[in-house]
Amino acid sequence: MKRIVLTDIEGTIGDIAFVRTVLFPYARQALPEFIAQNATRPAVRAELDATGKLAGLAADDTPALVRQLQEWIDQDRKATPLKTLQGMIWKQGYANGDFVAHLYADAHRWLGARHAESVPMYVYSSGSVAAQDLYFRYSKFGDLRSWFAGFFDTTTGPKKEAESYRAVSERIGAPVGQIVFFSDSVEELDAAATAGMSVVQICRDEPGPGGHYPAFSDFESIDLNRL
Repeated sequence: MKRIVLTDIEGTIGDIAFVRTVLFPYARQALPEFIAQNATRPAVRAELDATGKLAGLAADDTPALVRQLQEWIDQDRKATPLKTLQGMIWKQGYANGDFVAHLYADAHRWLGARHAESVPMYVYSSGSVAAQDLYFRYSKFGDLRSWFAGFFDTTTGPKKEAESYRAVSERIGAPVGQIVFFSDSVEELDAAATAGMSVVQICRDEPGPGGHYPAFSDFESIDLNRL
């Protein structure tokens, strides 16, 4: 059975500090001006309306919506309208050359080798699909989007719920047992394993708790055929 790779980004193949110390502050600072200039754009308006509905705020109270979005950034809230708006803001930053996306060298080598072997690879991240596209388009190693057959975000479902991984499997069009999910999050691994996927825990900073799943400090010694 040919394996299919499904990977998280933050803390797994890319440094979580890049998101928390570069991307989040950039979006937080740019958010008020971005909303002021783009609130009437249909795509932006739809996310503001969704923010109001989710937070119980009036859709026309723009200052309150902006404050709520900034609070969600501070809380690292996995709110879909926030992730979508962040992706729009980050697009400007990447295009302007304000930053490039971080990718661990070991992950870059490993993913590149799997791509050369024609292993199907997908990404499932809490960041929007648009943000993921930007991440791999503007990576420190160049444009890597062609390595991946598809991207999934929280519009498919929350990453800590098993049903989300079954939905990913259905959209990929492959049996759930054929997919290997890589993440640093035990809760995400629990959900994927419950759905029937093979899972691998990436523990870059310290050993993973419990030893429930195969755990590696990086991708160098991971043999996909033995998982």
